[in-house]
This record gives sequence, structure tokens and C-alpha cells, in this order.
Amino acid sequence: MSGFDPLRRLVAEALGTGLLVATVVGSGIMAETLTHDTALALLGNTLATGAMLVVLITILGPISGAHFNPAVSLVFCLNRSLPARDLPAYIAAQFAGGVAGTIAAHLMFALPVLEIATKPRTGPAQWFSEGVAAFGLVAVILAGLRFERRAVPWLVGLYITAAYWFTASTSFANPAVAVARSLTNSFSGIRPVDLPGFIVAELLGALIALALMGWLLKPETVQQSHPLKAEP
Repeated sequence: MSGFDPLRRLVAEALGTGLLVATVVGSGIMAETLTHDTALALLGNTLATGAMLVVLITILGPISGAHFNPAVSLVFCLNRSLPARDLPAYIAAQFAGGVAGTIAAHLMFALPVLEIATKPRTGPAQWFSEGVAAFGLVAVILAGLRFERRAVPWLVGLYITAAYWFTASTSFANPAVAVARSLTNSFSGIRPVDLPGFIVAELLGALIALALMGWLLKPETVQQSHPLKAEP
């Protein structure tokens, strides 16, 4: 764990999640304002989000671990990287930061402080996509921490940039971000009624990734395959 005190870690989690959501929502609003081409709008939303993730993980990772995601915090709790006593506070900070991020985006674009999203995002394909998105995110984080710790900000940013395009759900992969996005009736919104399916799929994908990567990244397996890269 970081040497920073608990309050600073929680503020870092809230700040990071807030800036991430402000980027997702704000860039979506900007894209809708500038173009009626949905593909171009999604590209703008994608690039802004991926770039912001690199920045946020780089600058806040040393303070809190830069989870910004309840599913990631749960995984780190289960693999004992995050004390169980810290998990509820991390999750609360992430949800609070996410809502604040939506508010900030709305204020920047002179929209109502909060709105209820009306954009439908539901069905088996969407849920499966969210499971895949969260699975891939957790797999990238765990493998990145194992082999190339300093590259994790770039790995996560690049993964999310790609996952926006190869998943039908545009890769929310984050329960806190999903809830925050239900409070904006803009490009990135999701109807509140669709949240349970997304959140369950995200948590399941993250847990499956934890189980698989826990086996795949066993030290003895890595030692046999890549002796020069393995940790002692």
C-alpha cells in the first residue's frame, strides 16, 4: 500500500474518478456539439478517455493505487493488495467522485446539474460485452503489475481506447462510472434501469479475470516461460 495517509488516498480516488467521468461525459457532450457523425463522436470520446486514464494513473497511482473503479478495488481486496477495511471507503469515494465528475461536465457545458439518462443500453450482447470489457481491464492491470509496472498507465489507457471499439457496450467496465453516466442525458448516458445488468456483468468479468490471472501468473509458471522477466 501507499505510504500516504487514508484521507489522501480516498481524496485521490475521488479526484481520479471524478476527472475520469468529467472526461467521458464532457468529451461526449463536446463531440455531439461538433458533429452529427456518431463514429466521429465516439472517436473523440475514446481518445479523450484513453489519454486521461494515462495521466490520472501516472499522477495518482503512487498515492492511492489509482483504482477509480469498484470492480478493480474488489479484485485488489481479494488478492490482498488492498486491506478489506479500506474497501468500503474506496468504493464510496469512487462513486462520490463519479457523480461529482458528471456535475462538473454539466456545469462546463451549461447543462442542468444532473439529468436522468434515457439512452437504452441493455440485452445479452451488452451485458456480455461489459463482462469482456471488465475481464480484459483486470487482466491487463494484473499482468501489467506483474511484468511492466511502469507501463500500467499506458496499458490501461490503450486497452480502454481499444475496448471502446471492440465491445458493443463501448466498455464502461466500471460500476462507479456506469452510475455516474446514468445521471447525464447526453452522448455517454445510460438509463438507470439498465445499470444492474451492467454492474453485475462488470463484477463477474473482473472476478473471472482474477481467477484466471491468478493461475496464469503463478511465479513458477512465469519462471519456466520467461526466466529473464520473472521476479524472484
